[in-house]
Amino acid sequence: MSLFERLFRRGPSEFAVQINGGEHTLRASTSESLLQAALKQGLPFPHNCRVGGCGECKCRLVSGQVKELTDKSYLLSAQEIQSNVILACQSQPRSDVVIEVTLQAQGSAHPVVDTRARIVSLQPLTHDIVHLVLQTELAMPHAAGQCAELTVPAQSPHGGERRSYSFASPSTPEGDAQMADFYIRKVPGGAFTEWLFNHAQVGDTLPISGPHGQFTLRPGSQAMVFVAGGSGLAPIKAMLEDALQGTHSARTAWVFFGARTQADLYALPELDTIQRQWAGRIRFVPVLSAEPEDSAWAGLRGLVTEHLGSQLNMPLSDAQAYLCGPPPMVDACVAELTALGMPPASILSDKFLNKADLARAAA
Repeated sequence: MSLFERLFRRGPSEFAVQINGGEHTLRASTSESLLQAALKQGLPFPHNCRVGGCGECKCRLVSGQVKELTDKSYLLSAQEIQSNVILACQSQPRSDVVIEVTLQAQGSAHPVVDTRARIVSLQPLTHDIVHLVLQTELAMPHAAGQCAELTVPAQSPHGGERRSYSFASPSTPEGDAQMADFYIRKVPGGAFTEWLFNHAQVGDTLPISGPHGQFTLRPGSQAMVFVAGGSGLAPIKAMLEDALQGTHSARTAWVFFGARTQADLYALPELDTIQRQWAGRIRFVPVLSAEPEDSAWAGLRGLVTEHLGSQLNMPLSDAQAYLCGPPPMVDACVAELTALGMPPASILSDKFLNKADLARAAA
């Protein structure tokens, strides 16, 4: 049997996926998405949320058949649908397929690692956000801003449920293992957080896969605008801490943190350390949307978008923005920053979508 035959020999539940006219060919099972198969085999396939909410993994189906797990019409234009564009993260092969996609640049991407992790710490930060610290069995180097997919242990309530969460710290390998931490908000009715908040204990082990996503710092020397909402602070904090290790901290930065009340602000000591160590100019701007009027809060009130223009007070045509948090906040910030003169190409965002968000978007 030839090498090609051995490589692409498959059972009835496996198919060949040809990318960009044969530039790459890989195998995918009927139980995994095209994106999962590509990442597992080391291809720099564009992606971010992995749940059908961001559109980063769009590709064109040239030939073959796929099973689409969600309705894509809420995310793709009529022209894209007519051109047979699909979401790789929501498409499972049902035959040999040929797709076209613009792959990410090789060289800087960290390979995806599938391993297990042990819960080292599970600390409440607010009434609905916990700080989860894991030790992975295999090292998982990642770029600040990327995420990992965590899976509820099979024997636990909601076993097998998977969810993606952003790393809250830069990659810091320690020997043969690695510490990875996350800020996770409890989602009402969410299967993963139902397990995490009500059943998970220190010492439990769970599957983890990562890193994923391209929500990372871009090169440049221009000013940076960071906006975080709720648990969206995780990748923003990781980016800021990573910037301290290189030249990015010489850049001017604004860090907006939107929360409901003072009780919903967290990681303030870490943010204070970042400010003290930042080489350039940096300003931290918390904004509270539901703080009681009779409280002693002397900071800004309302929505973050209501204060972007007055706080930034500078031309934004040569600035970058990094936005992370609930979809309404991210969408509103994109619209406001664009109105203030920031080019859309300079705005990077990571929407924290849950199943309810996706259902509303698809309705």
